[in-house]
Amino acid sequence: MAKILAVNISEKKKTPKITVPEGRLIADFGLEGDAHAGKWHRQISLLGAESIEKARNGRTDGLCHGVFAENLTTEGIELFTLPVGTRLRVGAEAVLEITQIGKECHEGCAIRQLVGQCVMPREGVFARVVKGGVVRAGDELAVLPPEDDG
Repeated sequence: MAKILAVNISEKKKTPKITVPEGRLIADFGLEGDAHAGKWHRQISLLGAESIEKARNGRTDGLCHGVFAENLTTEGIELFTLPVGTRLRVGAEAVLEITQIGKECHEGCAIRQLVGQCVMPREGVFARVVKGGVVRAGDELAVLPPEDDG
């Protein structure tokens, strides 16, 4: 079973996020209280623990959940291999739709400075919130069939 390992938010863009016990996904907006929320195509960022482990490269310090500025740290699905348009059920009711795989890393990236490399340009996944709901660590994450809108 794929699942959510952590829910992460930040008040400012271009900074690592902090882990919170739960978050509220708002349809066509994003994660309540997060600096990246808004009416655009990258409302939520997701990154798999598998990708974080690649970036860890033997390190044990500084690579906690949210360090790559991901809203949802996941486990069990290589999200970056899914096509744009794929829908994901998060927890009991929320539905996300993948809108972008990877992104260009900006100049002076705080994450790159902290960690030495950033996996978001290659393996970060961005989504819009199709249907809102509460999300918590431990919630199930599932790929929905193409015709299922949640």
